[in-house]
Amino acid sequence: MAGSVAVAAHNNAEALAQLKKASEQKVDLVKLMITGGVLDATEKGTPGEMKMPPEMIKAVCDAAHKLGYTVAAHTESLAGVKAALENGVDSIEHGAKMDEETVRLYKERGAFLCTTISPALPYALFDTAVSGASEKDQYNGKIVFDGVVESAKTALANGIPVGLGNDVGCPYITQYDFWRELCYFHKYCGVSNRFALYTATLRNAQLAGIGDVTGSIAPGKSADFIVTRKNPLEDLRALQHLELVVCRGRAVKKPSPKRRKEVDALLDPYLV
Repeated sequence: MAGSVAVAAHNNAEALAQLKKASEQKVDLVKLMITGGVLDATEKGTPGEMKMPPEMIKAVCDAAHKLGYTVAAHTESLAGVKAALENGVDSIEHGAKMDEETVRLYKERGAFLCTTISPALPYALFDTAVSGASEKDQYNGKIVFDGVVESAKTALANGIPVGLGNDVGCPYITQYDFWRELCYFHKYCGVSNRFALYTATLRNAQLAGIGDVTGSIAPGKSADFIVTRKNPLEDLRALQHLELVVCRGRAVKKPSPKRRKEVDALLDPYLV
């Protein structure tokens, strides 16, 4: 993904130079693209191929931690997750099916998992006539989709902290549709509506290191909340119909994000 959402490094020196440049730009978080994904897989059955050697992961993590950064990692294979955790990564974005060793590494590292069902679902479950995905991409998309879901289930069962993301910018994914990720978390991982809401708000804030600032409604915290027409505890789809958004105490009444009806028609059947 170099040139779009990432910068390239061909050796440790280049990687550390990029980290130095990023710190001068006052970034908030360092993210490593340790594996590939669905779109750059060359064959069926090979999503999440290693793209970064373990020694580079360690070098960047060590330097980033000295600078006070948390390090996240795009990883979509078991090998990638293990390499990330063994060499200092703090959070795994996406994830893959775990084994006992991986569970142990998560706990020893104190790392958390950021579950992202939204971007994998279209490749795995859409008709290819609609998604335009090749047979290879759909096959690999199903591997990643199953890996993300099973990873989250295993993490929850073993007390590994889980947050939610939606990989905004991927096909069919916009910043306005984050509510869908909560619906998918509820449907495919079997959590309650209440737990999905907790994960997306307070848990996410805690994992991002700002749990003392936002994430829940409490005295002294930032006034960040939404008001919905119906009760999301009864149906999480209520989150798409907003009456009010309050951010840092400033109110936006009757917000109406632009919706794409054709996208809704494709995605809505997978919510319930």
